[in-house]
Amino acid sequence: METVIAVVVTYNRQKLLAECVYALRNQTRPIDKILIVNNGSTDNTEAWLQEQKDLEFVTQKNIGSAGGFNTGIKLAYQKNYDWVWLMDDDGYPKDDALQNLLEGADEKICLRNCAVINKEDRKSFVWKTGSHATIEEVNEEIIQNFAHPFNGTLLHKELIKKVGLPKKELFIWGDETEYYHRIITKYKIPFYTKTNSIHYHPASAYSYKNDWDYASNWKMYFYVRNRFHILKTRFSNNPMLAFIMYIIFLVLFSGIILVFQKSNKLKKLNFIFWPVRDAFSNNCSATPSLILERLTASSRHNSVRYFQPQFKESKNALLRTASTN
Repeated sequence: METVIAVVVTYNRQKLLAECVYALRNQTRPIDKILIVNNGSTDNTEAWLQEQKDLEFVTQKNIGSAGGFNTGIKLAYQKNYDWVWLMDDDGYPKDDALQNLLEGADEKICLRNCAVINKEDRKSFVWKTGSHATIEEVNEEIIQNFAHPFNGTLLHKELIKKVGLPKKELFIWGDETEYYHRIITKYKIPFYTKTNSIHYHPASAYSYKNDWDYASNWKMYFYVRNRFHILKTRFSNNPMLAFIMYIIFLVLFSGIILVFQKSNKLKKLNFIFWPVRDAFSNNCSATPSLILERLTASSRHNSVRYFQPQFKESKNALLRTASTN
C-alpha cells in the first residue's frame, strides 16, 4: 500500500489545530504520518504539540503559509512518502475523505482536491466549484478542472518532483494560487475535485470592497505584490501578457479603492506603489513587521509625501519591466 503523510500548517490556532488532528487520526483509511508545521505560534500550540506522541512536528519562525507549506512538502518529499495531503489548521476532513480521495483514477501526476464545504451549514461550497452552490446539488463524483489548494489537496511525490515547491518568498495571499497555476497551467497537469471527499472549512467572508483599516492591514501588500508573481506563472509562455494583465489588475483595484473604500482612499492608492515596485523588481524582502512600521509611519504623515520616492521608483521599475517584455 502506498504511504500518505498529512501536512498541516498552523499559526496561533491550537484549538482549531486539535480539531483538525482529531479528524486526521480518525480517517477510515489510516494516515501513515501526520506532520505539523508550526509557524512560530505564540499561543500554547508548541506545548500542545510536545504532548502529542503520535505527531511529527517542526517549529520555525513565522514565514507565512507559503513558508509553512514549502517546509512541509519538502520534508514529506525527502521522507519519500507517496502521497502528501495538504491543509490549513482551520479546516478538517470528514472521516472518509482520504479513502474516497484515493479511490478511483490511478493517475499519479494529478491534483486531487476534496470538496471544500462550509463547516457551519455542512452543505454549501466555500468557493465556486463547477456550477454548484451546495454539495446536495452534485450528482457527479468528479468535478473536472476545479480545485482549491491547500484545502484537502492531495499530491503525489512524482508531481512534486516535476513541479517543485511553493514559493516561500510569497509569504501569504497568492502562494497557493501561484503553485496551483504552476501545476495546471505551466505543466498542464490534470486537476479535479472529488465530491465524495469532504473537507470542512470556514466560510470565506473577506471582501476587498469592505473598508479595510489602512494602518493595520499588512496583508494587502502581499495581495498586490503577489498578483504579478501569479500572472507570470499563469502566462509563463507570454511575459508581455502577464505584464498587461497586471496593469489591468492595478487599474481595477484602484477603482475598487475609489468606489468602495470609505476611509484613507488617497493613502491606500499611494500605498500600492510600494508592492508594485517590489513586484517589478522581484523584491520579496518585505515582512509583516516592516509593512506595519511603514503603514503606521505614513498614517502619521502626509501619505503623498511619504510615498513620493516610492512612486518614482515604481514608475522606473514599471518602465524597466515593460522594456524587457
